[in-house]
Amino acid sequence: MEMAESATVTSKSMINIPAKIRHKYGLKEGARIIFLESEDGITLIPVPSISVLFGIDKERKDILLEAVRELKEEHRREARE
Repeated sequence: MEMAESATVTSKSMINIPAKIRHKYGLKEGARIIFLESEDGITLIPVPSISVLFGIDKERKDILLEAVRELKEEHRREARE
């Protein structure tokens, strides 16, 4: 079900995000929002904080750590050349 809310742009080009939407998406002071422009208009996308993303890919931890090790080794080899 879609939710319709409205906000007014202030003289300083600011808007207040309606409380229902802030609560639904967990938006707090300092939250970042992406403004995605398309032919249909503007879509606002909340950007999750880094703390929310911590540990999001636990299943691939070993693969990611190995990739980081390989990149570090490659960087060391290039630095020696």
